[in-house]
Amino acid sequence: MKLSRPVSWFLAAFGVWSLIIWTTFVKNLWKDSGGQAFLDGDHSRPTAFFWVHLALAVTSLVLGVAVGTIGVRGLRAASRGGAPTA
Repeated sequence: MKLSRPVSWFLAAFGVWSLIIWTTFVKNLWKDSGGQAFLDGDHSRPTAFFWVHLALAVTSLVLGVAVGTIGVRGLRAASRGGAPTA
């Protein structure tokens, strides 16, 4: 399958965006002091909310890396003349 340059750029940008957004989300989840992620702010007592949202973030990070990799490969192929330009 050949990807156009715009599609490849979109996929690569989506991968970067996903890494930035979900890394920030995990950092904020870890810093939670409102009692949703950890019981009484104790990091040794994570709640179900924490585990569900951590699983969502990890899944999204993995998918973001996969999509970004496809985009970068498409850009490399396009630069070698292996993909259409539009």
